[in-house]
Amino acid sequence: MKAKEEKIRYYKEFTDDFEETANQNFELDSNYKWVRTDFKSKVLSFLIYSFALLFSSIYCPLFLHMRVKGRKNLKGIKGGFFIYGNHTQPFGDVFIPALTVFPRRIYTVVSPANYGIPVIGNILPYLGALPIVDSIKGFKELSVAMKQRLEKSHPIVIYPEAHVWEYCTTIRPFPDTSFKFPVKFEVPVFAMTVTYKKSRFYKKPKMTVYLDGPFYGEGNTAKEKVKNLHQKVYSTMVNRSQESNFEYIKYRKLK
Repeated sequence: MKAKEEKIRYYKEFTDDFEETANQNFELDSNYKWVRTDFKSKVLSFLIYSFALLFSSIYCPLFLHMRVKGRKNLKGIKGGFFIYGNHTQPFGDVFIPALTVFPRRIYTVVSPANYGIPVIGNILPYLGALPIVDSIKGFKELSVAMKQRLEKSHPIVIYPEAHVWEYCTTIRPFPDTSFKFPVKFEVPVFAMTVTYKKSRFYKKPKMTVYLDGPFYGEGNTAKEKVKNLHQKVYSTMVNRSQESNFEYIKYRKLK
């Protein structure tokens, strides 16, 4: 009976959090380094990311039944860019974008709360995590780190919905705040939409990841460009989400 009840999750707001970390209020050390250039960090980063990539090449196809459509849209994109995706896998979202844009190495904007997860929190800096901190100093450090990664042609992944809703088949409304970054750095944007379809052979659904773009902000001012990018990405993700035909976990709003 319990298993059936867990297939339906009720929410009050789209910002409700169903996946809290072990230390939800974890705060980064004031001396945290967003970009680590010492030899030890470079070696650890190479080894840990390589292992994660190898793991994702097994985990995503076999356990998430994942396939990707739209990789051809990356053709001709030589520099760095931003990827905006729907947040539907508490564990898989670490690996899905890495496999989607392989062989490019990704860097992902994350909440500091993720650093409070035992073991995983310690390796996040080497996996390419870019924590977003609610302070002027933290924002400046994040911007500098983004600039360095983009200049080396790396994609930066952002989950604008912020909270993980596992196997959610709809796109939750999200603010245009994070779209200030691609406008600031004048780089293209891609939408990465994860969809779920009923499988003939597995209990869990098949996953299809759609990569759409590139999108560029249009307008006379930075504010107009931000809104334009937000509208393009959100509408694209909503349209792609219509490809889902199976709710493995149902989300229902409380009345």
